[in-house]
Amino acid sequence: MGFVGKLVFIISSIFVLFSAKVIKDLFDVPPVPQLEERWWGAGSPKESNEAIVPFKIDIPQKILDDLQLRLKNHRPFVPPLEGVQQHYGMNTGLLSEIVDFWINKYNWREREKFLNKFPQFKTEIQGLNIHFIHVKPSSSLPKNVRVLPIILFHGWPGSVREFYDVIPLLTKPQSGRDFVFEVIVPSLPGYGFSDAASKPGFGPAQMTQIFNKLMNRLGHKKYYIQGGDWGALIVSIMGVLYPENVLGLHSNACSFVNSAITRIQLLIGSVFPSLIIEDDHEKSIYPLSETFSFMLTESGYLHIQSTKPDTVGVGLNDSPVGLAAYIIEKFSTWTNKNWRDKEDGGLQQKFTYTDLLDNVMIYWVTGSITTSVRLYSENFNKQQMSLNLDSIPVTVPAACAKFKNELINLPNKVIRSKYVNLVQSNYYNDGGHFAAFELPQILANDVWAAVAKFEEINKGTNTNKT
Repeated sequence: MGFVGKLVFIISSIFVLFSAKVIKDLFDVPPVPQLEERWWGAGSPKESNEAIVPFKIDIPQKILDDLQLRLKNHRPFVPPLEGVQQHYGMNTGLLSEIVDFWINKYNWREREKFLNKFPQFKTEIQGLNIHFIHVKPSSSLPKNVRVLPIILFHGWPGSVREFYDVIPLLTKPQSGRDFVFEVIVPSLPGYGFSDAASKPGFGPAQMTQIFNKLMNRLGHKKYYIQGGDWGALIVSIMGVLYPENVLGLHSNACSFVNSAITRIQLLIGSVFPSLIIEDDHEKSIYPLSETFSFMLTESGYLHIQSTKPDTVGVGLNDSPVGLAAYIIEKFSTWTNKNWRDKEDGGLQQKFTYTDLLDNVMIYWVTGSITTSVRLYSENFNKQQMSLNLDSIPVTVPAACAKFKNELINLPNKVIRSKYVNLVQSNYYNDGGHFAAFELPQILANDVWAAVAKFEEINKGTNTNKT
């Protein structure tokens, strides 16, 4: 073998060894991380107060008076460009209509009564007072009907308000079912009426510690979980970190997965669709160039919130009009991207201005917009990524509800690389990112069907003992 031959042999050997290592690293499952238990409140750790205290929303009148003053004295809007509808963000013509409704027709005291319709509580966990809604079914249930605990998680720019129409659909028995739900809906830490962390490093993984402790404190060692947006990431992480507690998970954003394997699968599907695509609706992900172009267009907020959350938070926390524009624009585009072409943003096809302003008000009266967007910075960083949670499969039974107008819907074969025990995946030819808010009956029915399957899987074992 001459010099050139030896050189080729050496280079080829190095390439083979490198490729082997890459493939091994790709398919190796990282160990499940052990999270440090930290105090997230201000100052040094204090003695924990585990009391569960009733809570009622009661906003001081001075906050409402200040809001009216700011609404009535906002600066003149910059006129929108001709014919752009919502493509440049919230059209100020539409915003003017919403602000007028807010000033003249929206009645917070009436809405406060509505928001207080369900029992609410607070409890301190790791230095943070966590707000949650807790609704139990009627005490006069038939003897054969079991009560199953389920915790529901919202995301950004949503709140617990999204679940107000879902809660009664889950706590009222369904004909032919031998179970009903006890529903817990927390405000994520830093959102609404829950405390925000006072120290950096509090990301979605750390949140799951809080929520597992919350369920344990309520007497539920085993329970079901459901979420969308940030809630979808939270239930995914809980499925990894607490499989001994989670009986099953339901997500209406299963497609928010991100690992090397899923990216490779998507690339393979763009060349050999039959290897990845199982149903016609799954073709919507292709061509990838169009999907990624749309995601890039709609993710500008994500970059600034991941890098400078406090800067953008100052402006949003100071101007209720700016806050409404920033939040409500998402309820247009993320519900249906085609609504960008509409002068009215399509909003009242699925929501009312009252519904949307309820959600905005939760951010405004609590001054929580800055702390809510910090979650992006706390997630997209080296510390969180070093946990490798994206690369660890979820082994607990899982169910996905995919809605036509969600920002992205992945094929089931791709989803199964993360949710390896996927027992249900339903596609709906309607709906978008805020499924609980937009289509509560459909989402609730999907949860019922999923948990019925989960219960069959758990039958005959001790896993369904709460």
